[in-house]
Amino acid sequence: MDNLTKEQRTLCMSRIRSKNTKPELVVRKVLSKIGIRYRLHNSKLPGRPDITISKAKTIIFINGCFWHQHKNCKKQALPASNKDYWEKKLKRNIKKQKQDVRALRKLGWKVHKIWECQTADETKLTKRVMQIL
Repeated sequence: MDNLTKEQRTLCMSRIRSKNTKPELVVRKVLSKIGIRYRLHNSKLPGRPDITISKAKTIIFINGCFWHQHKNCKKQALPASNKDYWEKKLKRNIKKQKQDVRALRKLGWKVHKIWECQTADETKLTKRVMQIL
């Protein structure tokens, strides 16, 4: 059961953004530190990828652990209230991203995901980004 009123929950959910999230800003900071040039939210590509690195023909999606249901992550728990809605919504998110990844790979892009929980440690994140590139 939700411990917030309907109005409080609505306000809370309205504050969640899809662009310029904290995990995205952390990844962008790491990319800038190592001197990688990138483009944000390219609307010409399927799924509007968070980061597009044209020189390396690489795309990075920065996924929220809840919104994309990161397996074995404590942040991926389903809400207790309105379960049917949330199950459908989150499954749609996962399905849509799979379709986008397939389309991007067909276009010749290398696609990588960085999860929200992987952005907590900047040194590990830097190593991960270096592996991607």
